[in-house]
Amino acid sequence: MHLVRCVVAALAMLPAAGPTAGQQGAANVARSLAATCAACHGTNGVSVGEVSSLAGRSKDDVVRRMQDFKGGRLPGTVMPQLAKGYTDEQIDLVAGWFAAQPAQ
Repeated sequence: MHLVRCVVAALAMLPAAGPTAGQQGAANVARSLAATCAACHGTNGVSVGEVSSLAGRSKDDVVRRMQDFKGGRLPGTVMPQLAKGYTDEQIDLVAGWFAAQPAQ
């Protein structure tokens, strides 16, 4: 929960930064958000277990699934609860980050 508060604080500061700093800040926030997914979805979104990999999935697919978990339209064990903790902007950032990772 502490990480989520830190990420929200970092996102709130992005508009005050210049375009280059803001873009770099968004990339760092996206990477930090993605790191919170590693326990289940693997480092950089490459799963080695039963949970699906996120690396290389389309951004739209990740956004749609996260929004479905968040809205209760997609069942899951922990994802519905976790998804509710992310803002739409955070979901968009992390989805873009995973889409840019090479699938393995």
